[in-house]
Amino acid sequence: MFEQLSDRLGAIFSRLAGRGRISEAEVDEAMREVRVALLEADVALPAAKAFVARIKEKAKGADVLASLTPAQTIVKIVHDELVELLGGAQARLQFSDAPPSVILMVGLQGSGKTTQVGKLGLRLKEQGRRSLLVAADVYRPAAVAQLQTLGKQTDLPVFERGQGDAVAIAREGVAEARRLGISTVIIDTAGRLQIDASLMDELVRLKAAVNPKEILFVADAMTGQEATTVARGFHEKLGITGIILTKMDGDTRGGAAFSIFHETGAPIKFIGTGEKLTALEAFHPDRLASRILGMGDVMSLIERTQSVYSEEQAKSLEQKLRKSQFTLDDFLEQMRQVRKMGSMTDLLKMIPGVSRALPKDFEIPEKELGKIEAIICSMTRAERRNPDILNGSRRKRIASGSGTLVSDVNKLVKQFEASKSMMKQFGGGGKRRPRLPMGLPQ
Repeated sequence: MFEQLSDRLGAIFSRLAGRGRISEAEVDEAMREVRVALLEADVALPAAKAFVARIKEKAKGADVLASLTPAQTIVKIVHDELVELLGGAQARLQFSDAPPSVILMVGLQGSGKTTQVGKLGLRLKEQGRRSLLVAADVYRPAAVAQLQTLGKQTDLPVFERGQGDAVAIAREGVAEARRLGISTVIIDTAGRLQIDASLMDELVRLKAAVNPKEILFVADAMTGQEATTVARGFHEKLGITGIILTKMDGDTRGGAAFSIFHETGAPIKFIGTGEKLTALEAFHPDRLASRILGMGDVMSLIERTQSVYSEEQAKSLEQKLRKSQFTLDDFLEQMRQVRKMGSMTDLLKMIPGVSRALPKDFEIPEKELGKIEAIICSMTRAERRNPDILNGSRRKRIASGSGTLVSDVNKLVKQFEASKSMMKQFGGGGKRRPRLPMGLPQ
């Protein structure tokens, strides 16, 4: 999403890095370019102006202009100010001392509220908090059925009363959660195509009826500054406590992420990064700022790895490597585990320095990974365990069965042997265990 902004800022700071000293005039010129870059990224004008003003004030300090590495110092200032613009420290969900904790989900129609209810319920379940999902959107056709489907997919209970009174349904849902001893209630509310008096009146009555601990505004990042305007309207009426920004895996300019905290004071607590129910991530301002400035995001990479790759799997892999028992079945499993973490291109860009080194149009085509999977699945069990038996006729059969060429099969076998050799170096010394799935084509 922030590729364009990252490229613009990278070019600005690269020019500054080539100068031994930086004058106030050069700082002014660079900050004008930064402001233009922010506006092109659809950041609201007040937020962009305040951001640039703070950087200029700090960058013109005598210690910066006289520094031996002024460009690096300015990048550090920009990083810190980006973090502040995005909300500062990570904002976590708040829970009531006396359960159930009520979370009210609000937003316009089409922002993805109902889906986010399911995603948040699943996330809390994985953290040990069971939730009751309450269907209080009584206007949108199939809203109740959608929430029931999400409840089945996440194995969470859903409270619904059809097309009744939304306020009464929410109140009864909270009472049901209290009766069942469920710690959290997540209420799906109705949306409109735009803010109107009847919508806000219902939400105000809902808030008074259930006394929510959190009011989360769900915003579509694809709508840009419009999301900021709408968030401000909801905040003025309800006092939203946090924001879920959806579709952050898209190719929009991303200005809403920078503007929405500045305009409302409500922090972004989660971001939606895909359509899967697991594609809801806690928002870390410092990590996003680092990625925008090409510094990578090691912590997010580690967390994604830990979510799909256990310590037991790492130990099992190490043992196979030590005993030279690593097979194409293991190779396939490693590749599948990595694909669960998301786009291979995005994962590479989380590694510090890599995003700047990669060509602008660099991308690992997912279809190539699918081709590898098809080839391995077309092999017999004996062939996957011992690729040395793959003679010409076997390779021709495998290529035919997987819809590929014999040259593709040959290439895969070479990639497997290279990966096997590399992984053996990681696991063979006895001191270092592989921390990331490495079964990837080179």
